[in-house]
Amino acid sequence: MLVNMLSTLLLLMAVQSSDDKAELVRLEEVWNIAHLEGDASTLERLWADEFTVTVPRMPVMPRAEAVGVARSNRIKFSKYETSEVAVEIFGNAAVVRGRMRRSRSRGDQSIEDEWRFTKVYVKREGTWKVVAFHASESPSGS
Repeated sequence: MLVNMLSTLLLLMAVQSSDDKAELVRLEEVWNIAHLEGDASTLERLWADEFTVTVPRMPVMPRAEAVGVARSNRIKFSKYETSEVAVEIFGNAAVVRGRMRRSRSRGDQSIEDEWRFTKVYVKREGTWKVVAFHASESPSGS
């Protein structure tokens, strides 16, 4: 009986983990599309209250500042693509890592970014939210 209960519990955990991984992969696509479309409201819903952004050549931004930048529409993205995405779940926390290529313009300036990124998600009340986004430079091929 105990073995059957443990087997059932392990199966439920595997299914839940699989569902969570699929949801996190979906949220990565939502993140990318929201940046391409300049959809600050969607980004705001994805970001936890504790959200921080740490990316090259910019100061660390808390959520309120990141929301302000997103709402300003000063930065326009023409490309926002991720690859090599890996998802690891640790209970109600998850780490998503991968490669990011994006093209953006700010005024007359065009900028190409090629980064490795890490996002930390937490699951609260059944919803995954990003608490931290960190990116670092990644030259082609590395």
